Amino acid sequence: MSTSGPYHHGDLRPALLRAAGQLLEKQGLAALSLRETARRAGVSHNAPYRHFPDRGSLLAALATAGFAALGTAMQEAAAHGGLRAMGEAYVRFALERPQRFRLMFGGALPIAKHAALRESATRVFEGLAQALAPQLAGPAGRDASIAAWALVHGLSQLLLDERIASSALRGRERDEMVRAVLGSIRFAAAKPQTPA
Repeated sequence: MSTSGPYHHGDLRPALLRAAGQLLEKQGLAALSLRETARRAGVSHNAPYRHFPDRGSLLAALATAGFAALGTAMQEAAAHGGLRAMGEAYVRFALERPQRFRLMFGGALPIAKHAALRESATRVFEGLAQALAPQLAGPAGRDASIAAWALVHGLSQLLLDERIASSALRGRERDEMVRAVLGSIRFAAAKPQTPA
């Protein structure tokens, strides 16, 4: 029986991606197969092969869609709340879609093998780099972009893996703690000190 609703001719690919995304989040990467995706989408077990020649291509499509959704969420947040809101959107995405996030960044997919995935992932980083560009030009802006990405990614991973003790919350909600952590870091444009 389908869990993602009926599809119409021409909508098979989106229906399969919805079913695969639901399966991924509910049961994890190990449970995700083309056959189970087809069953959940309510189509024959051969139907997915029209769009995905193998499991790897299905995973790449899920990760590509994940990067697109992450990039959109970050850009929308930045438009309304600046860089910190952009970072908060990144962490929120990871916590709301933990299995998708792990697929996107877990190293299970050879990113060089999937052009659309590589392009989608690069757009997310470029969006972050462009957000910092007005504050820090040149290599300093690029370095700060990497530092900002490392911060939000590391915080996301620590929260997903439950490595931050509840004592760190100190009675605060998780979103409030994330906001405070991201707000505590300032990327300065000061020139590096040269040794005397």
